[in-house]
Amino acid sequence: MKKNAEIARKLFFTALRAVDPFESVQRRCDAIRTTYQDGGFTRLVAVGFGKAAASMALALEQELGDILESGVFVTKYDHTTSRKPEKFRIFQAGHPVPDENGLRGTEEIMELAASANEKTLVVTLVSGGGSALLVAPASHITLAAKQLTTDLLLRCGADIHELNTVRKHLSRVKGGRLAGIINPARTISLILSDVIGDDLDVIASGPTAPDSSTYREAIAVLERYQLQDRIPAEVAAHLALGARGDIAETPKDGNPIFQRVENHIIGSNRLALEAMLATAHKQGLTAEILTTQLSGEAADAAKMLARTAITRKETWQGQPLCLLSGGETVVHVKGNGKGGRNMELALNFALEVAGREGITLLSAGTDGSDGPTDAAGALVDGQTIPAMVRERALRFLENNDSYSFFQENGGLFITGPTGTNVMDLQILLVGE
Repeated sequence: MKKNAEIARKLFFTALRAVDPFESVQRRCDAIRTTYQDGGFTRLVAVGFGKAAASMALALEQELGDILESGVFVTKYDHTTSRKPEKFRIFQAGHPVPDENGLRGTEEIMELAASANEKTLVVTLVSGGGSALLVAPASHITLAAKQLTTDLLLRCGADIHELNTVRKHLSRVKGGRLAGIINPARTISLILSDVIGDDLDVIASGPTAPDSSTYREAIAVLERYQLQDRIPAEVAAHLALGARGDIAETPKDGNPIFQRVENHIIGSNRLALEAMLATAHKQGLTAEILTTQLSGEAADAAKMLARTAITRKETWQGQPLCLLSGGETVVHVKGNGKGGRNMELALNFALEVAGREGITLLSAGTDGSDGPTDAAGALVDGQTIPAMVRERALRFLENNDSYSFFQENGGLFITGPTGTNVMDLQILLVGE
């Protein structure tokens, strides 16, 4: 495994460099300066939210510090940079379940946004994790109610589109509402995408993009997972009012508030995969991208990847294969163990290929954190689960405790916070 594991590690870090948030923002700063100068603006401010907010803010300040007045950003705990931006107020907050720090940071973002006028250019720095970190519950909804609703959706296996459909309709800033607060100022949003398809209304719950979802669809998500009797009464009441039309819907396409908004995706999972593909070819590997839309239950994705690996292995004729995929799976949590979707995928994959030579998989989150753990994911091969360990591995899976399995048996892939977030990557090596 050692050689293939090293190849997989190198490819993963190649992907991270391709979607480095600092460089991605840096490349856009000349255009922002031109817009500021040619548009007759007298004030430049910035707001940011997400796991990559610190690096993005630092790049903006380094390139535009002479005209940047001030900024506020909210990022996940331990996701700041060693060098702190001097013109930004920095808040570290909870993810994936929001907390009080996120609420305080969001209130300052809203205050700065509301101070902008038609002579103000607002740069909005958006990255993965923003849905949890940018938190401002709708009137009459407490943070505790929002936390419980979020946790229930995460544990039942709702995907990011479903989760954000609900979150947008419980918020004062999501679903295009931040654009409404910033209006009449002009907004340029620089976005690192962490969703399949790069849908602007889903990334960080689309705070500066028109929203296509509705209150009725939010209720339907809760019904689909049989959560309508488990969510707080205030949440149910709010959504019911919205569905009846007693509360205004999120702003839709065609709303005039978006006439002064530009949304630019500056990094994505596809860009990361393409960088790995090019590097793999340079290293003499036969490489291909299997999919940029890996989704569904982590266990089902693992079985699909394992079947692909086994089939390719049977026809392998000496040229090492590198099969790449990206996306975001979900886990329907039934146990009380510790883990994340990538470790759960990797452990299921290891069970499927147990005993087979020449098959290695790295599955990891580009943000460096898989679930509530210090690992980004896991590295496995056909020898990860010997026959004598199989029953124990199954028990770990039944308890959703993949982290503990790899902690005991080896295989954890730990990078620390990477400063970026473009979903997950899988690197599958077949051959030697």
